[in-house]
Amino acid sequence: MTTGIDLDPSGALGRLRRHHPDLIARIDPDRARAWYASLRDTERLAGDDFGEMPQGGRGESYLRAQAQILMARSTGIATLLDHLTAGAEPGTKVVLDVLGGDGLVRRVATALGRTDLNILTCDVSPYMVQAAWDAGMPALLQRADRLLARDDSVDGVLIAYGAHHIDPEDRVNVVRDAYRVLRPGGTLVLHDFLVGSAMDTWFSEFVDPNSLTGHRFAHFTREEILGYLAKAGFESYEVADMPDPYVAVADTADAAELSLGRYLLDMYGLVSIAHAFGDQADRVVIERARRIFQEPMTPGLRVQPQPDGQWRCTVPRTAVIGIGRKLR
Repeated sequence: MTTGIDLDPSGALGRLRRHHPDLIARIDPDRARAWYASLRDTERLAGDDFGEMPQGGRGESYLRAQAQILMARSTGIATLLDHLTAGAEPGTKVVLDVLGGDGLVRRVATALGRTDLNILTCDVSPYMVQAAWDAGMPALLQRADRLLARDDSVDGVLIAYGAHHIDPEDRVNVVRDAYRVLRPGGTLVLHDFLVGSAMDTWFSEFVDPNSLTGHRFAHFTREEILGYLAKAGFESYEVADMPDPYVAVADTADAAELSLGRYLLDMYGLVSIAHAFGDQADRVVIERARRIFQEPMTPGLRVQPQPDGQWRCTVPRTAVIGIGRKLR
């Protein structure tokens, strides 16, 4: 991978201008210049959990996981995309994927045949933004609470797969900025997991003590999400649950379980487990997932034969989403 993403606006935005004119048209040049100038003044972004390992990040491990099983979270991603476009008029919708990482949502949308969406990957990690461009995904370096888009310019904003990384004091400002950039009729979808959920337990009891970067972040409550949507000005909003499982498919039941174990090992950079258990690390991880992910009203981890002769391993997760609609 090429390292050292160009932080100059003429370079960072030039690729969008050349190859994605519909996306560059949504960017406010004054905001972009101010943001990139602030980056040069501070020289770097501190605390990049998704940077390179020599700098203390787990970015390489995370990228391995996405390369291994692109569609591991496709059930949840498909549902999020459906919410973003529900009730929308025909035509291509421009969506900001605010915590977009290496462009996973755009790649999954392409695999699902969602030609009605033009997704701009956004992330605060230079390493992730460079990875997105290396994979052919249009991307911009920016903070979730300092979006570079013009007012009233995009059809959808997605804040997913990492909202708990946003400091609780900043979250209302993130939702307010999402409201600012949405055009009338546009939709925000905010995705995370509830305090006290199986995912919360997974992070606090297993990922935090075993990951290279730790994982001490506060998850959300329903009341918290409703409050953010109301304070941001959304005229119509709601909170709902949605299934968001991890899935792996392989030739045998055991291989499917171990494939998902490897995915989770890399996804969360569980270096302590890898070092302690070596070749058995994948099995240790999937067995811990089996114990933790006992969601109410679900059968827990399951491995099922598929019509094509393969086996599908599913770890159930229930996410919470806030949906805000900007009506005027």
